[in-house]
Amino acid sequence: QFGAAKDPVNLAGFVAENVRNGDMPLARWEDLDRGDGLVLDVREPGEVALGAIPGAVHIPLDQLRRRLEELPRDQVLRVCCAVGQRAYYAVRLLRQNGYDARQLSGGYQTWKTLGAA
Repeated sequence: QFGAAKDPVNLAGFVAENVRNGDMPLARWEDLDRGDGLVLDVREPGEVALGAIPGAVHIPLDQLRRRLEELPRDQVLRVCCAVGQRAYYAVRLLRQNGYDARQLSGGYQTWKTLGAA
């Protein structure tokens, strides 16, 4: 009760609540190997130039709203960014527009850390 709104413990609780309530569905990294669905990278072009998940479709977050028609509606969209904040916004936008979108928690940095890069 004495922590600030942006205290790490409070933020972790907000994330857990969003996942538990289904407001922010997560995709599992280990499921990428199955080949179903599409990975959507919403990072900026300069970030993608330094490395990306093979086969990922790149649409920067600030272009996503006007480029929705480029994305398939019959596949699960697994969304990533550098660490998670932009992917969160993208998933919310996609789900509000009828897409089955899920966040790859931890973003590209987690993918690199897992040794996939």
